[in-house]
This record gives sequence, structure tokens and C-alpha cells, in this order.
Amino acid sequence: MIIARYPSAKAPRPSDSGGQFSARLGYHAGAMASRPKHVAPRPTPRLYLTTPALVDPSAFSPHLSAALDAGDVAAVLLRFAEADERTLINCAKALAAPTQSKGAALLLDGHVELVARAGADGAHLSSSAAFAEAVGQLKPDRIAGAGRLVTRHDAMLVAEQGADYVMFGEPDVEGQRPALSAIEERVAWWAEVFEIPCVAYAALPNDIAPLVAAGADFIALGDFLWREAGTIASTIREASGYLPLPEPAA
Repeated sequence: MIIARYPSAKAPRPSDSGGQFSARLGYHAGAMASRPKHVAPRPTPRLYLTTPALVDPSAFSPHLSAALDAGDVAAVLLRFAEADERTLINCAKALAAPTQSKGAALLLDGHVELVARAGADGAHLSSSAAFAEAVGQLKPDRIAGAGRLVTRHDAMLVAEQGADYVMFGEPDVEGQRPALSAIEERVAWWAEVFEIPCVAYAALPNDIAPLVAAGADFIALGDFLWREAGTIASTIREASGYLPLPEPAA
């Protein structure tokens, strides 16, 4: 079990969790490693990119490369548009190599059945029900992340079931998301109680600093990153500027 018995104490990780991500990511070991326990200072948060909905990666590949070259990216979440299975696999394969060569993990948004065939590192499941249904197909060899966790109970449930990370603040199917203050509260609660890494979704650049301050281990950048091809690298650099943590008090 990976939940804390007392709100004031962080939950212990399983005894083998120290190398869990290293084992799964292999050639880019530690790209989304668990938050170290009792380590000061706190590690600098890292970036987590979410792509537009794709089926043809050719036009997007240069944009992704520009983003990966511009900052410290832990993972890329590949979102698909509607297409046949072979098209989706080819799309993922085309983006897997450039992503992984930069030390980042490539995750599929759902489509657990395609992960191994596409050479991806894992999948992101949207809802506690989707996670419960799919986690057995991913663990222990691949990353299983969970998002759209509406309640604290949902988040604790996926933690018990072996989630490698949880995400708070991502939009729902209608593009709606909680208020930033609510996301900050959920991130702060998680960071205080749990050892499993937390990804916080930033819909705007101004969201990043408050989410870092709340305790997020990773910051997911919303669609604003891709709106202007010529500004992708500068946007990554701007986002990276919000990640460093304050120096600890003497």
C-alpha cells in the first residue's frame, strides 16, 4: 500500500521502488524518478510535454525537437487524433526515437494496447477507472500514469494500485479544468503526504511558479507551447526559468 496512514507523514514507497523508473526507462534511466525521501534541498522540478492530437508526425517532429533541445524534459505525452491502429503505431514510432534520444520518456495518452508495439515507455490513463483497467497491462515493465482524478479518493486509489505518477489540473474532455487555486491545494496535499511523483498541469506560463511552489515534481505544459512554431524554444526556456527552487534559508 502506498498511502499514508497519517496526514502528517509521507507514505513509504515499496522496498524496490528506488530503481523502478531506471528499470522501466533503461536507456534514459531516471527520467521520471520518484521524489527522493528525506532529501534536502528538494530536487528541481522537470518539464512534461503534452502534444497536440496527432496522426501524422512529420510536421510536428521539428517542433518537438526544438522543445526537447531547449530545456530539461522528463516525458512527452503523445495524444492521438482518430485514425486506424497502424497509423497510430507509425506516428508513435516516429516520435519515440527523437524523444528517447534526448533522455525523455514517450507516453501514450491511453491506447495501452499499442504501447509495446509502438516502442513507447508507458501510458497515461485518464480516470481512476481507466487506470484500474489498464495498469495490469503496463506494470512492471512500463510507466503507468494517472490523471483526471476528480477526488482525493481517486488519487489515493490509483496510488494503491501502483501508479508511477499522478497528474492534477489537466482539462477534461470538454476542455474545462479546476481553478488554479484548487490545483495548488491538491498538489500541496499530495506533496505533503505521498512519495509518488506529482505532475501539475499548467494551462498558461503564469501557472508554473505557483504549481512549483505548491510542491509539483513535474510541470506539464499545455497547448500554449505549440501555438507559435517560432516561439517554442523560447517558451520552454521561459518555463524552465520558473522551475528553480528558492535557496534554503541559512
